[in-house]
Amino acid sequence: QVQLVESGGGLVQAGDSLRLSCAASGLNIGDYTMGWFRQAPGLERDIVAAISYHGTTTFYLRTVKGRFTVSRDNAAKTISLQMNNLKPEDTAVYYCAASSEKLKLSRAPDEYEYWGQGIQVTVSL
Repeated sequence: QVQLVESGGGLVQAGDSLRLSCAASGLNIGDYTMGWFRQAPGLERDIVAAISYHGTTTFYLRTVKGRFTVSRDNAAKTISLQMNNLKPEDTAVYYCAASSEKLKLSRAPDEYEYWGQGIQVTVSL
């Protein structure tokens, strides 16, 4: 059974940092593009960052570029999202996801087959 489990969320103040982690089991993440998505109340789920299966190619949402960094450790079956200089507009439930598409960095939610349960990140003023 495939499981993706996020950790590291919480309540922080604007300007603070958080590091989200996603632990995978039941699949070899080295065969998957991995992504971080977020969804705020009333809004659609959006890609925040994605990293290729080999870790050499990344994508970032324009509004987080320069503040967030995605990384992966295939041997440890984990991916991480380092979030610096957090802003109130970063408040959302964050999800990690796995896509078997290896030829491109998938950005649409429906291109991802496996999802974590999500973790809340709240940034206050």
